[in-house]
Amino acid sequence: MDTMRERLAPVVTRLLDEDPRVAVVLAEIGADGFGEALRRHPDRVVNVGIREQLLVGAAAGMALTGLRPVVHTFASFLVERPFEQVKLDLGHQDVGAVLVSAAASFDWPAGGYTHMAPGDVALLDTLDGWTVHVPGHPDEAETLLRRAVAAGDDKVYVRLSLQSNAQGLPVGGERLRTVREGRSGVVVAVGPMLDAVLDATEGLDVTVLYATTVRPFDAAGLRHATGAAGTDVVLVEPYLAGTSTAAANDALADVPHRVLGLGVGRAELRRYGRIDEHIAAHGLDAGSLRARIAGFTGAGGAVPAGA
Repeated sequence: MDTMRERLAPVVTRLLDEDPRVAVVLAEIGADGFGEALRRHPDRVVNVGIREQLLVGAAAGMALTGLRPVVHTFASFLVERPFEQVKLDLGHQDVGAVLVSAAASFDWPAGGYTHMAPGDVALLDTLDGWTVHVPGHPDEAETLLRRAVAAGDDKVYVRLSLQSNAQGLPVGGERLRTVREGRSGVVVAVGPMLDAVLDATEGLDVTVLYATTVRPFDAAGLRHATGAAGTDVVLVEPYLAGTSTAAANDALADVPHRVLGLGVGRAELRRYGRIDEHIAAHGLDAGSLRARIAGFTGAGGAVPAGA
């Protein structure tokens, strides 16, 4: 199976063929994958070099002319390093773009902390009007990418990762998708965390919801699920722990409730290691998730095989 990022260039190349508004802006990283796109559309594929602030600024300029720019590099270079340009050139000027990241929270540990961005979604959360997609499978990534490009002049962030669930699910809208029903709490699994959450909650009496669009947050969907499962809510996100706890609290503000946010911790792991070691260190493996979910919700059940 190809990765989400490997799916990116072929899909965007087809979108360039189909829609004369679409443009691509790169900052060296990932440029090799767009060689065919550059050959076909040299006027709409631009590599600005290793200049991340210019990357976003150039995209905003294109948007002001009526183009729909797709902007791609690692998450730390797309959201964190040029944040002022994201805030002003896109936000303040009220123009849209599709920011498509790679490397996620720790997909390339050998690259060091400069190539990790667990705080990207939380940082975008300080700005108004952003849609944030977090696919959990390459098929979902393609669907969400196409939707993002077609979304008029909206500001959209698509967060790609090497981590993936075994199978993609239909992602037909911004609603939370019910994957499993229970009566002792609600667990929201975001993007590539779904398989680990399903393994962790096997035999536990909890409802599992799946989110691939996290902003806007589906407050109505969460409220509906808690009507039957109770108002103990666990959020399992593949980025900074607690990123969506405020949104969940707001959704349930008028009823007694508890919210636990699980995700990437704030402590920097200086021995970079492998992806699976980072997953375990942040307690995002199935065994660790099971212990924390069961302990918080009080849901019982047999330990799943292999946990």
